[in-house]
Amino acid sequence: MTQVKSGDTVAIHYTGTLLDGTTFDSSDGRDPLEFVVGSGQIIPGLDVALPGMAVGDKKVVDIPCADAYGPLNPEMRQSVPREGIPDDIPLEVGTQLQMQTPTGQAMPVMVVEVDEATVTLDANHPLAGQDLKFDIELMRIDAA
Repeated sequence: MTQVKSGDTVAIHYTGTLLDGTTFDSSDGRDPLEFVVGSGQIIPGLDVALPGMAVGDKKVVDIPCADAYGPLNPEMRQSVPREGIPDDIPLEVGTQLQMQTPTGQAMPVMVVEVDEATVTLDANHPLAGQDLKFDIELMRIDAA
């Protein structure tokens, strides 16, 4: 029976949950997620769980934040003067915005705090600092 190895293209169905059981993403009702194992296309903790699996295998993978989206980085939070943000931009906590880096690259940020003088924006990935759990099922292997 063929087993997954680094460099293979695979397709998996998955459900990703936080440790409290909250589902943050799932392929349920969608096509399986397809990627090349070992290419860095998915989080490291999930990537290393696949070698050795065969089509039809199911597995539950616990992934510490360091092998998922990393720890929260306080340097990715920034307070900006409220008057520097156009009036037509919504500033409720939880609002997703996009900023432009000095090199012109788009960077998603979330409004995490608002007061009369400042707005605090967080550019950490929404799942940074979280340990994750994935229920996966291997649907297909295309050998490298």
